[in-house]
Amino acid sequence: MTPHLRAGVIAGIATLILDQASKLWLLFVFDIANRGVVKVTPFFDLVLAWNVGISFGWFQNDSFLAQALLTAIKAVAVIVLAIWMARSRNLLATLALGLIIGGAIGNAVDRVAYGAVVDFALFHLQIGENTYNWYVFNLADAAIVAGVAALLYDSFLGVPAAKAP
Repeated sequence: MTPHLRAGVIAGIATLILDQASKLWLLFVFDIANRGVVKVTPFFDLVLAWNVGISFGWFQNDSFLAQALLTAIKAVAVIVLAIWMARSRNLLATLALGLIIGGAIGNAVDRVAYGAVVDFALFHLQIGENTYNWYVFNLADAAIVAGVAALLYDSFLGVPAAKAP
């Protein structure tokens, strides 16, 4: 295993562990389901949301078939990303892929265990009488977004590939 691949695998495993640990703690120790909205800062709350759809709550459907299909699609995506990660020779891209894979597996574990993804983080902004909410998300979602951002950075602004003679 190359040092880059090792770093990507560690990033993926760390993401998965932190994601699942945060969800288990919030569900079974903190008991977020019975606490309702927990204000942490003036712009951040903890709130339990069960996402039966995909990113940003799109395609909400809690049927077994829909959940199985989403899980199968996610499994194929993880396999493709893992192959890409194993072939990557760029540390930033490999770490980014590890974050995406770890986040995807973390959310897939939720789908299998609960039939939905556990979301809990809510950023919001109060302007006058109006409140503007971002989507409720979790650590897996944050890792996926960070991984995609790192891949985009690497694609557009990273070290250019060596030119063939």
